[in-house]
Amino acid sequence: MERNKTVEEFINKYPEWNKELNKLRKILLKTEMEEGVKWGMPAYMVNKKNVIGIGAFKSYVGLWFHQGVFLKDEEKMLFNAQEGKTKGMRQWRFSNLKEINEKLILKYANEAIQNQKEGKEIKIVRKKIEAVNVPEELKKALVKNKKLNAQFEGMSMYKRKEYAEYISTAKREATKMKRLEKILPMIKEGKGLNDQYK
Repeated sequence: MERNKTVEEFINKYPEWNKELNKLRKILLKTEMEEGVKWGMPAYMVNKKNVIGIGAFKSYVGLWFHQGVFLKDEEKMLFNAQEGKTKGMRQWRFSNLKEINEKLILKYANEAIQNQKEGKEIKIVRKKIEAVNVPEELKKALVKNKKLNAQFEGMSMYKRKEYAEYISTAKREATKMKRLEKILPMIKEGKGLNDQYK
């Protein structure tokens, strides 16, 4: 799937949410945040740091507050979309145009901007990885190709673990093979599985 390069391109992909997305964008552009696109979605930043993102799904559009955990949320509008996984991000969902309250959104946005300026953010601490359990499918491919194996072994433990888990978490054999086919050229180039998102 091709990523959106502009905010307009993103909005145009959701004609059913066109009014809501445009309204959210208009509100966020009233702040001092800089608009951009990150991971194919509209992003609003302060000093190149993500503060708020806009998303669209089947049943709602939403604002993502990247460090939303630090917001007071007196109106109880925010929630953690992935309880137990997501540490800092909080979401605010809207299912129609009437739910989009400009004054309230600006209040939350300005608080988020201030928090960003004050450096309030959850730091993700990665645990040191001692060993990587390489799945059989990947092992076989590495044994067949010495150059590929050397590239893989030269990667950080974290990157090797990402690749190993990517294969081993697939439930079906066909999916494992499809994923293996996808990652082999990336390993050859010395790229990590998620380097494109960094």
